[in-house]
Amino acid sequence: MISYAKINLPFDVDAAQKEITSLELNYWMPHLNAAHYQGEWTVLALRSPGGNTANIIADLMQHDGYSDTPLMEQCNSIKKLLNGMHCEILSVRLLNLKKGAVIKEHRDAELAFEKGEARLHFPIFTNTDVEFAIDNETVIMRESECWYINANLNHRVANKGNADRIHLVIDCKVNDWLIELFERSEKKYARQEDDIEELEKIIVQLRTLGSETAQRIAKEMENKLSMNYGRS
Repeated sequence: MISYAKINLPFDVDAAQKEITSLELNYWMPHLNAAHYQGEWTVLALRSPGGNTANIIADLMQHDGYSDTPLMEQCNSIKKLLNGMHCEILSVRLLNLKKGAVIKEHRDAELAFEKGEARLHFPIFTNTDVEFAIDNETVIMRESECWYINANLNHRVANKGNADRIHLVIDCKVNDWLIELFERSEKKYARQEDDIEELEKIIVQLRTLGSETAQRIAKEMENKLSMNYGRS
């Protein structure tokens, strides 16, 4: 299972910084998972369940699908990024971890590439004193980069700097385009990668996709099981 990956997905961070700075402050809302953080952690929804700016949680719940909120019209650089992503886009949010704030260690169940959904982070504003750890390993994410984070693993963040940290966070569905993008990325695998039962489940899921790319990856994982554990 992939713990995190640096994805080659170009993004105009300078334009995004200007657009985000111009957004009205009253649209930012406190993150609802208050038990998971200390200090200020706020959210602004650009694409949400039902297209409502007040829906800052990524889960559909009673809604039928995701739609852009009116705020997306003010973010042309983000719209351009989304138009270049050839996969189903779920939620799109800006998350601001204010200076001095801490997100406690937690996990978001089932939110992982191998389980069909990927969460991508695009740092818009950050600083060298932000500490992001996933599966107890520190990950340094710089402005203009794109990072996949396996939110199904334990992760935590501390903004120890003197400036706010704002990430563009995109949740999307895994398809052939995203699989090929991940194949070309710099990846780190979690310690759970050697869990035989988990690997076998992932292989079954890939087989059900039916595409040539998914079948190729499934075959590679089967070879790994055979070589390392004598499974066939």
